Amino acid sequence: MASTEGLMPITRQFLASYYDKYPFQPLSDDISRLISEIASISSDFIKDSPPSPDEKLVIEEVERDPLHKIDENMWKNREHMEEILFMLQNSRWPAPASTGEDSELGTVISKIRDSFQKSLKMLESFQATNSDRVFSTVMTYMPQDFRGTLIKQQKERSEKSKKAEVDALVNSGGSIRDRYAVLWRQQMDRRRQLALLGSATGVYKTLVKYLVGVPQVLLDFLRTINDDDGPMEEQRERYGPPLYSLTKMVLSIRLLLLLSLGRFEARQFRKGPEVAILEQAVDVYSREFERFISFISEVFANSPFFISADAAGASEARSNDEFKEISVPAGKTHEVSLAVDSINSYIAWDFSLIQGKINLDIGFSVEYMDPSGNKTLILPYRRYEADQGNFCTVMAGHYKLVWDNSYSAFFKKVVRYKVDCIPPVLEPAQSSDEVEG
Repeated sequence: MASTEGLMPITRQFLASYYDKYPFQPLSDDISRLISEIASISSDFIKDSPPSPDEKLVIEEVERDPLHKIDENMWKNREHMEEILFMLQNSRWPAPASTGEDSELGTVISKIRDSFQKSLKMLESFQATNSDRVFSTVMTYMPQDFRGTLIKQQKERSEKSKKAEVDALVNSGGSIRDRYAVLWRQQMDRRRQLALLGSATGVYKTLVKYLVGVPQVLLDFLRTINDDDGPMEEQRERYGPPLYSLTKMVLSIRLLLLLSLGRFEARQFRKGPEVAILEQAVDVYSREFERFISFISEVFANSPFFISADAAGASEARSNDEFKEISVPAGKTHEVSLAVDSINSYIAWDFSLIQGKINLDIGFSVEYMDPSGNKTLILPYRRYEADQGNFCTVMAGHYKLVWDNSYSAFFKKVVRYKVDCIPPVLEPAQSSDEVEG
């Protein structure tokens, strides 16, 4: 069992500084251009012939906003690749051994199939490797006795049950779309199981008495790592947009192939501008997707799950060093107003006087103003050289922090301060996320 002494879960601030070392080179400009050209071709197909029910489902998916989670986009890319490979096996497409134009088109179809098979294999390997890494890291910090064994056995039983569910669906004739709906639900189940382990509830309730000795830092990590504004949100904001574009592109390619197949005989879809655009789109998508997977694999492989408290403090200081300096003249006050939208928000402050040759202090108080303009004193007036504090709001509305130098007849006061309003934090039990990858 690895020691977690002096460690804490990664913070969003730390990940921001870590990701600064891994900038992703922007996607090729060809991505947006080809998506637009494919959309134009697909639109022409639909004008010539109304879409079938299956085509409508894919059209609706193309028109929806992109998914937000990194791993959900990974699963969607995988689903679309499998759908494309299934379509390319259809007997209505010409084979490379055909003659004339059919032979040329058959060769293109064969190349497209090879490209997607390679990309799919790379994605499957990435997902398996990352999933194993997460679980192995968790187990590294578990006691190496029956407690760790119980967790492993629970995971093995769960994975066996999940595989049996998918196999039963396939054997009953379930579609690729149905299978991936089940696979994603199972992924969400894995997230919930890790979160439940972190809070020692649910299926792990019987293990609570055995969890004595499991590092609290590990349980905190499992429970909160993917909160909506937690550490992984930094990952989504940093690397999500290029992946969203790739998801949109592979979906656009899938739609074009689906429409082409449905109208193949009537339209005589042969070697020409449309096929050339399709061939180029597949080449660009495969190259850029594989580049993204190689990049994100390195980022994930080197990203820590736990850091020292000193490292967390340093990264937070770098990213949140938003102190301001103001001069409060003799006989004057300085006020900062905060609009609070939700109860149970936290108002926090940190200030100090920049001292001169003599010791100085300044008055400080906090008040609340209701919609009618009535004031309520939250923090009574007192004089400080420096202060840090916070309180939890019980009312929404406007709060005012006041630095008061009105009692001074001669000396101005220079105050270095930072204030913040922190929205309510979700209860850990509401988190249903696992570490993404």
